[in-house]
Amino acid sequence: MDDEPTAPHERVALRWLTFGLVVAAAYVASPLAPSLFLAVWTALLAHPLLVRLDRLPGGRNVAAALVTLAVVVVIVAPSAMLLAAMVSAARGVAKSLASAGSLRAALDALMSNGAGSEGLSLIPADRGEVADLVSRYGTEVLAIGSRFAAGISRAVIDVFVYLAGVFFLLLEGEAAWRWVVAHAPLRRRHVERLGVATRETARGLLLGVGLTTAAQALVATVAYAALGVPRAWVFGPLTGLASVVPLVGSALVWVPLAVAFLLAGATSKAMVLAIIGLAVIGTIDNVLRPVFSKLGSLDLHVLVLVVAIFGGLSVLGALGALVGPLAARLALEALALYREEHLGDDA
Repeated sequence: MDDEPTAPHERVALRWLTFGLVVAAAYVASPLAPSLFLAVWTALLAHPLLVRLDRLPGGRNVAAALVTLAVVVVIVAPSAMLLAAMVSAARGVAKSLASAGSLRAALDALMSNGAGSEGLSLIPADRGEVADLVSRYGTEVLAIGSRFAAGISRAVIDVFVYLAGVFFLLLEGEAAWRWVVAHAPLRRRHVERLGVATRETARGLLLGVGLTTAAQALVATVAYAALGVPRAWVFGPLTGLASVVPLVGSALVWVPLAVAFLLAGATSKAMVLAIIGLAVIGTIDNVLRPVFSKLGSLDLHVLVLVVAIFGGLSVLGALGALVGPLAARLALEALALYREEHLGDDA
């Protein structure tokens, strides 16, 4: 065993070698970074369920497999079908709005089904309607696949890496975290603090923001469908997403729809939508967010959260809605650690 002390130039060489190899490994994994990030996020959120299932025969292996299967059934499959349908409808809405020559024409476009986009009921009436929906969107998905084979292949790889990451992180995530703590070039308590901030951010975004947004989207979708708003299943989720915008919030979507009803002569529908928007959709945030926030706290100011979400969206796309708040939360935690170490707790 070599017990000779390491010379200064050898320390510098080792430091640069380590840095170079870490950068090279990160570069190789970068195309799959979104899938791996989502896998880590999902594993963190699913860990409490894993602990409960860990007592089943087969132990951690069976529990991790069951949770991964649940992710496929509850998240991946429905999200893929909904996304394919929403992208098609949203594309139609965007074309209609872009071709509108005036505000009145744009509002009329919101109330138009568009060519080939019949209204969609929330619950299929019979098996024939189910078959019609599957045929309609299944054909569209196949058409997209034929035009963008490379993109579909990449999507399959991303989903596979995501699910494999979820399974192995659930199975061996605790051991992996111990390895990170032991090998990170930071003090143990610093790494653990950053880990706690990451878990809090994941839970806070899901419970404090995600569930509130989902509740508003669900209520808005049901209300729009009942009033006969075309593409209710597109405008509903958009209403939920708009709820995070300060001051305006969900009114960013339902107010133009109400005005469009009014201009179309459907005064009663416009009034009903305005009442629902103000009394139901608009107040969900005030009623449910405090309840959900008790389950998962997100230690970020509202302005910082909004800037992080929309900044992340502009830089990284949809994934930025998660990465942005996490980056902001970890940056604040790192600043707090720096202050404690270099300036003292009372500085």
